[in-house]
Amino acid sequence: MNLPRSLNHPQRLALASEIHSRPFMVIAAPARVSHLALHCEEDGGGQGGDWHERTLHALCARFGVSGPKSGAQHFFHDFGHFRVKWERHTEFATFTFVDSGRGGGDFVQTAMRHVPMDWLESLGASVIVASHILAESGEPLDLADERLHTLFSMPPLVGSRVLSGGEIWTDFQVGPDGFSRYLVRDTGLREAQMGRLVQRICEIETYLMMALLALPLAREGTASLDAIDEDLGRVGTRMCELEIDGDAEQLLHEISRLDARMRAMAHETVYRFSAAQAYYRIVQARIGELREQRVEGVPTIGEFMERRLAPAMDTCVSVSVRQEALAHKVSRANDMLRTRVNLAQERQNQGVLESLSRSARLQLRLQQAVEGLSVVAISYYGVGLAAYALKALKGWGVGVPVDQAVGLALPLVAGATWFGLRRTHARLHRVGERQTLPGGGYAAAVHD
Repeated sequence: MNLPRSLNHPQRLALASEIHSRPFMVIAAPARVSHLALHCEEDGGGQGGDWHERTLHALCARFGVSGPKSGAQHFFHDFGHFRVKWERHTEFATFTFVDSGRGGGDFVQTAMRHVPMDWLESLGASVIVASHILAESGEPLDLADERLHTLFSMPPLVGSRVLSGGEIWTDFQVGPDGFSRYLVRDTGLREAQMGRLVQRICEIETYLMMALLALPLAREGTASLDAIDEDLGRVGTRMCELEIDGDAEQLLHEISRLDARMRAMAHETVYRFSAAQAYYRIVQARIGELREQRVEGVPTIGEFMERRLAPAMDTCVSVSVRQEALAHKVSRANDMLRTRVNLAQERQNQGVLESLSRSARLQLRLQQAVEGLSVVAISYYGVGLAAYALKALKGWGVGVPVDQAVGLALPLVAGATWFGLRRTHARLHRVGERQTLPGGGYAAAVHD
């Protein structure tokens, strides 16, 4: 019974193929291997994101071979005199050239002799790793063997017995020809173990160099962080002595500048530092897969990396942690200064409100004084109107004592005027209070 293709998840076959991608090359001693790793970030550095792919197609075209389809992640082909394995990664691509090791047990003849020189020159300044690996069979070697000193003239020598049947010897030095050198010996390896061992060596050096790309940034970042820390200390001292608002504005500008510098530094380094840690973990994993055994008097690859690579990665971690801590300090200083500026503004606003309150009290007193004059004026005109009315009644023959009536009306008119003004002010005061209430206070006030 066959499973219908319609039942497969859309990603099933692609994911199943992924776990079988980048297989080990089958290498039998003797053999010569040359390995190149070309660094090119996603933006291509102006070369374009498909630069790795174009480089591979250019090599295939020189030998009349069809390259892989667009978007391929790995490619293998036997060109007759040599074989090529190409792998594409996020930040780099690797070329591994393999040919038979017949004709000498040294690095005079290498697998790179089949590669056209003009193709090599087209790579530009992208080569991050270049190494020659000499694979051979034989008995185990020791540190006193003269052949090791012939192949690796620059101490210190690093070596170990691996996979219970192999040996690795190297000095991790870039020689005058621009290549590092490895001697891999088959002293009892099982079938296909040589290919896996060679690939592990290539991966260790490639990921080692990719991890170390973060170290120059860490060293530059240390000087920048020292300068920012010093500037932040001066700003903190000035904040303690802050008295004038103009100084606060200037300090706020300086802190904003420091914050911008920290953000720019984080943008430049955060990806590189995190990638370095990921590459470092891969290096450690690949070294662990070698299952190294010590050769007396010679440091193993794991020990060498622990002494050389681990401090570099610790430096990157410390710079990253310090960068985060300093960014937090800049942010706190910014918040503190803004708080002080806000408090100063609130004090100024409070002074303005107190000034307005004093002005309102003065206006109230003036209004009260005017109200007294208003009572006198209204009473005067009211009594005058009453006097005219009384005089008119007397002219019509009504016996009204005008002077006496005016005298009696004066306190009544004044009292009524004063009472009316007070009632009007009280009513307006109640309306104002209702308008300040939440909800329907304003509507109720209007309704009243």
